[in-house]
Amino acid sequence: MRQTACFALAAVIGCLLPKSAPAQSTDDDLRIYAVNVVKNPPFEKQFTGYGIYLGQGIVITAAHVVGHWPLFTHPRVLIAGQDLSATIVKEGSFETTDLALLSVEQAALPMRLRVRRNPLCNGSPTIGSEVINVIPEGTTRARVISPLSIPAQLRKRFDTLIDSAKDSGSGVFDPERKCLLGIMSGKVEKYHYQLENVRIRGYMDGYAGYFVSAAKIAKFIPSDLHL
Repeated sequence: MRQTACFALAAVIGCLLPKSAPAQSTDDDLRIYAVNVVKNPPFEKQFTGYGIYLGQGIVITAAHVVGHWPLFTHPRVLIAGQDLSATIVKEGSFETTDLALLSVEQAALPMRLRVRRNPLCNGSPTIGSEVINVIPEGTTRARVISPLSIPAQLRKRFDTLIDSAKDSGSGVFDPERKCLLGIMSGKVEKYHYQLENVRIRGYMDGYAGYFVSAAKIAKFIPSDLHL
């Protein structure tokens, strides 16, 4: 009888004690993919932007981070403590597809990066869903917003938006699937609307961040890269 009571007491105490949460991947785990993209325009100050490592020595960033004349700016990639010269594989433009692919020497990367592949997300994020913005220095959270939040004449072009502007070339990730949703491109004025005297008026409400979607990235990447 006494033994049974001891077991019962132990069970009660076990229920009352705080239980350790299962280990979960944190937002900061995604920083392994984040890089700095550095360029040195002739007779100008060094410029540093951001990019995301996709795998096989390939980095993706915004085209305007690399600039119009990459042969003269000698872009470099700072990744995993390495400062590596970069080759331009493909470059769009801010006016068309604001993406650029850079190649670095894969053998110079640590093994933990050589074996990694950064998957692109399938499907578009839903309005209101949370995303993670990633740069080497840290991560922040944001929410996907509707293009209806920006001026009508810009909605077709800037169709994938988050509720705050982020650094050009930084990555936008799905917090659950840990896949890449897009690359940050620029900021757009956003508005909130309200009914006043039987008319709807818009008031500027800061800036939204436009990102080039994973679907556009998939079309931009040459098929022979096999990422």
